[in-house]
Amino acid sequence: MILAVCLNPAVDVTYVVDAVRPGASHKVSTVHRRPGGKGVNVARVLAQLGEPVTLCGFAGGATGRWLRSALADSALADSALAGSALADSALAGSARAGSAPADSATVDSATAGSARAVSAPAGSGVIDRLTEVEADTRQTVTVVDDADASVFNEPGPTLTDRDWARFTETYDELLKDCEVAVMSGSVPPGAPADAYAFLVRRAQHHKIATVVDAADAQLQSAIDAGPTILAPNRAEIGLPGAGPAELLAAASRLSRRTGGTVVISAGSDGLVASDGLRSWTARPPRHVTGNPTGAGDALTAALARGLARHLPRPTALADALALAAAAVAAPVAGQIDEPLYRELTASSTVQEVAPCP
Repeated sequence: MILAVCLNPAVDVTYVVDAVRPGASHKVSTVHRRPGGKGVNVARVLAQLGEPVTLCGFAGGATGRWLRSALADSALADSALAGSALADSALAGSARAGSAPADSATVDSATAGSARAVSAPAGSGVIDRLTEVEADTRQTVTVVDDADASVFNEPGPTLTDRDWARFTETYDELLKDCEVAVMSGSVPPGAPADAYAFLVRRAQHHKIATVVDAADAQLQSAIDAGPTILAPNRAEIGLPGAGPAELLAAASRLSRRTGGTVVISAGSDGLVASDGLRSWTARPPRHVTGNPTGAGDALTAALARGLARHLPRPTALADALALAAAAVAAPVAGQIDEPLYRELTASSTVQEVAPCP
């Protein structure tokens, strides 16, 4: 089982418009309302791939009740999720596509590890172990047109010390049954300034691998805690316009601090990664247009799945690249375009490059 940590989930509202024009009135062609927050998106992608996944974090108020109901009944969300056949056929498809050069990798088939579920799966495929709080779960609004997406994020509920203590009790309990803990996104007001560092160290105590996608102070504290994989995007490390060489150098520096692998995503420019000894770059096989807001979450989900399946790092990176691109083509975050994922897994490659000094 993969444990997805979402400390600040949301009810995501997505408006689809022809074009965003500042200061103008817009006609909304489509409205999506679904459970969201980066950790929820990660969990939903994993469930769509057929991976056993449990979600922990906080939920409260009317929005929190709706979010939990939507996780329990996929009819409330935009669409139902597919089963494990998607992931297995996509991974196997890349194996049929032929061999890659010796210094690159494509996605190979792998067998998912087994795990004991703590309760029956919800309608979304995600097991809900969220901690109830009194304050309202936040909402986010994303406005999407043909060119880009604009996101408006509320801060989230203010936690009490008792809320945090109850959550950490649940987290410790769930660590006993999971293979990987993946934590991503913002934290609500009242959470510790080093929340992710604390959770990484608790997982290490249980000998559980971790993936962290965070920003700002949470990112900095998590670096020093040493997650198995650190997965920020280039903006989150202060290099929004950097190219591959600069990002590789940054990944190598960060890897020496974490003692693990650092994967830096760069949107349509692909990704770079380093484990301190080896480094890799990858670009999507073709440009994909759509809604990019969930691409990073899909990439994070793939990295967690790669750890759970014990995939070689280049193979996991190739899968992550394909899954992120397939998320761009989906209408909302937390979902992937299944045919595109199958296509891209057959053509995504990761190139090993000389390590940075």
